[in-house]
Formats: sequence, structure tokens, C-alpha cells
Amino acid sequence: MGFEILLKGNNMLRLLQGLWVALRISLISVVISIVLGILVGMLMTSKNKVIQVITRVYLEIVRIMPQLVLLFIVYFGATKAMGINLSAEAAAIIVFVFWGVAEMADLVRGSLISIPKIQYESSESLGLSRGQTYRYVIIPQIIRRMIPLSINLITRMIKTTSLVMMIGIVEVLKVGQQIIEANRKTSPNAAFAIFATILLLYFIACWPISCLSKYLEKRWEN
Repeated sequence: MGFEILLKGNNMLRLLQGLWVALRISLISVVISIVLGILVGMLMTSKNKVIQVITRVYLEIVRIMPQLVLLFIVYFGATKAMGINLSAEAAAIIVFVFWGVAEMADLVRGSLISIPKIQYESSESLGLSRGQTYRYVIIPQIIRRMIPLSINLITRMIKTTSLVMMIGIVEVLKVGQQIIEANRKTSPNAAFAIFATILLLYFIACWPISCLSKYLEKRWEN
């Protein structure tokens, strides 16, 4: 079934290196997205009409526009139009952060809205400023609620990194295609073995993360 191709040369090692590229892009993007997402989510609850319109437009752009189009715009469009020398990996991180911040911000906004107003009023009666209320009372609750959801975002980003091959990044799927092309004549069944292995690698990477998210959700519900 073509699985012998994995033992040929350093093919398996190359696939693992490609997987690491996908994981690295995802993890960097998620960390930045969580930090900025909390800040943007707080802005989304602002009563300022201008801020509300800007954040709403931003959220709708992310929801409507495919990530692949954003990748092309940033890597092929913006770099040439502005004369910026941007690597493919940096462009991918920018796009995933742009997407991830919107996702996190919407979750933070929902969490902020769900927090009872009495907590704000109680903090005010204790003499806490607005900033202290967020720092000591609101944000700790948001982070606790967001951790399981942000972990889910990691798995989604890992899977979506398969798109970055379209801008030349040699991640696991691109490596798989290179191996198939190089062995098309000697191993005609290589495609099945390679893509099955890639599927397994994605599962091994994402399944523990998904389990951790479910565990934290159940633990913190009690």
C-alpha cells in the first residue's frame, strides 16, 4: 500500500519536520492572538459607537474572507504594493493572528457580557478603579473561561496551516507532495501511505490538545 516509502531515506523525518513547521506557526499565532484578543474583546464591549463599528467590521471581514485569500493578499499583494520584504512564515503568522484575534475577541466579548453587573458594582463599592476591577476581578475570570476555548483554537489553527503551502512554506502537506512526486514511478501507491501518515500525524498533534480542552472545561464547570 506504499507504506514502505516512509522507510526510504529520511522521508519520515522530513514529514515530522514539516509537522513542526505547522505547529510552530500555530503556537506563535495562538499566543499572540490570546493576548491581543483579550484587549480587543474588551474594546468590543465599549459603548463608543466608533469603536463598536470598527470592531464589528473587523470581525465580519474575518468571518467572511477565507484565510487563503488573506494569505495571498498579505504575502503576494501587500509585500509588492508596499515594497516590504516579508517571509512566507511571517506572512502566515500575520494572517493567523489577524484571524485568531478576531476569534478570541468575540469569545472575550461574550464572556464579559455574561459576567453579572453586580461584580462591577461590588468592585466599585470596594473602592476599586475601573482598571483594577478588570485586573483583579474580571480578567482572571475571563482567562479561566477562555483557556479551554483558546486550546480549541490551537487545534483549528494547526489544521488550517495546511493552507500555507500555497505561499511556499514547506510544511507537512507540502513535504508529503514532494515525496509523492519524487517516487511516483517507483512507488505508485505512495499517495495513500503519505496522506494516511499525515492524517495520523495531525491526529496525534490535535487529539491530546482536544482532550485537555474537554478536561479543563469539565473541571472548571464545577
